[in-house]
Amino acid sequence: MDFDFSDDQVALRDAVQKWVEKAYSFERRRAIVQAGGFDRGAYGELADLGLAGLYVDEGNGGLGMGPVEAMVVMEELGRGIVLEPLAQTLIASGVIGAYGADDVKAGWLSRIASGEALVVLALQERGARYRLDRLAATASQSGGAWTVSGHKHLVAAADRADVFLVPAVANGQPALFLVEADASGVKTTGYPTQDGSRAGDLALDKAPAVLVTANGQAALEHAVDIGIAATCAEGVGVMEQTLALTVDYMNTRKQFGVAIASFQALRHRVADMKMQLELARSMSYYASLKLNAPAAERRAAMARAKVQLGNAMRFIGQQSVQLHGGIGVTDEYIGSHYFKKLTQLEMTFGDTLHHLGEVSGRMQDTAGVFA
Repeated sequence: MDFDFSDDQVALRDAVQKWVEKAYSFERRRAIVQAGGFDRGAYGELADLGLAGLYVDEGNGGLGMGPVEAMVVMEELGRGIVLEPLAQTLIASGVIGAYGADDVKAGWLSRIASGEALVVLALQERGARYRLDRLAATASQSGGAWTVSGHKHLVAAADRADVFLVPAVANGQPALFLVEADASGVKTTGYPTQDGSRAGDLALDKAPAVLVTANGQAALEHAVDIGIAATCAEGVGVMEQTLALTVDYMNTRKQFGVAIASFQALRHRVADMKMQLELARSMSYYASLKLNAPAAERRAAMARAKVQLGNAMRFIGQQSVQLHGGIGVTDEYIGSHYFKKLTQLEMTFGDTLHHLGEVSGRMQDTAGVFA
């Protein structure tokens, strides 16, 4: 199988790489963290590069690209530990494009592609953990208009977003709605997260909403799978840069008059980190290539990929801290921020144990079929 990237994909990667290197320095990132963890200007720059329209068709002002291009972009953003939630934009545009009615697409896709509207998925509810079939939020219809009530937690950039993509129970079934942040009955509470980005809680009290699809369970599963693929790709970028920082440190840090990179025991640990990175990279490719597969096949692939990525992110992050010593956890050193990012990504869209259970359950189901 040919895993070489096309010329367009290479050009896209190079463009994002140059933006990260020139426009998103560690100093700028630190300033964004101190200002709350989200910068509308930086997000606008991503949109100007066309990244907000990756999954939006050309007729609505997007690039009309697919999962592989998204993977390439997210890897580069991971290397720069970019705070702005482009993965949420991929989720929103992908789901609206696949499940939304024509009027919903016409009303929102062009605004997403231009960067005018930041749409984020408001998924998590207390007590649900990572279960997508546990929804307490409800939606009701009166006179042809929908309203949504409920509470969502850990919503990306909640108090900075323009629109929320909200799953809620309607007529006894999960459905997916769009709720504007400035609508009546909407209240957000923002806070910083461990990696320096921004999240928040969302309270909805009969908030006006637009129905995206009544087939909410399928759309929600697809949304999460887009998020998992993006998280895996971002994790590869973070791990690659973490490894590079670690090797650079070992080549400059001296003990007994020689660089610690010359110590065989430490070189073996770096080799193990490299092995975990390549295993993770292959599973990230696998996840992206399976993103357009049938639902059951896609869901199984995402769970397998997230298990491997979760193990690799934890291993590489911890090894990097240990090989650095005390400096590896200081806020002044960039390596600690990569470690925090890896720790948070491991728990995003389901932690490793959750997806290990998913993989095990699917294996048992398959065994039952062939028993």
